[in-house]
Amino acid sequence: MYKRVRLRDTVEVPPEKLADVTHEEVRKLLQDKLEGRMDEDVGSVVSVVEVHDIGEGAVLPNRPGVYYEAEFDAVTFDPQMQEVVDGNVVEVVEFGAFVGIGPVDGLLHVSQISDEYLSYDAENQQLASGESSKVLSVDDAVRARIVTKSIDERNPRDSKIGLTAKQPGLGKHRWLKAERERQQAQAGDS
Repeated sequence: MYKRVRLRDTVEVPPEKLADVTHEEVRKLLQDKLEGRMDEDVGSVVSVVEVHDIGEGAVLPNRPGVYYEAEFDAVTFDPQMQEVVDGNVVEVVEFGAFVGIGPVDGLLHVSQISDEYLSYDAENQQLASGESSKVLSVDDAVRARIVTKSIDERNPRDSKIGLTAKQPGLGKHRWLKAERERQQAQAGDS
């Protein structure tokens, strides 16, 4: 879920920027420091959008810059447990598919995609069913539910989000559309 949140953090202003410490300059420094960083409490910082307050500067021994505490608004992406998300498949591997959800990827394990057995086709980068025409490939749009979440603040790339698409209303968008059309046709025949 995307949220706009009010945060406080300390930013180092290098000596060459000290002549004119503006809200815009502090915003740029905060963007460089925070954007893309994962935090257990707020999620992934997508963008620092507005600086509201800049505190008094502090000088530390043997450090060339001046440190300012700033209060600012940021847009964050914080995936919530059981949240339903839409995303696109960014990679297909033998054990499942990685789905881009906001600025992070979640794993849709092969056992959580369909009740049908899906085999991995490395040549075509897809998972395919032998029972039906179901195929999951890179760039396919999917709807899934977040079922596990482990955020690693030190190494954001090591954060893990687990997804499932085995519940009603979840799965590849084309599969969902075909199921709705099938249900409507059956209702029309009644």
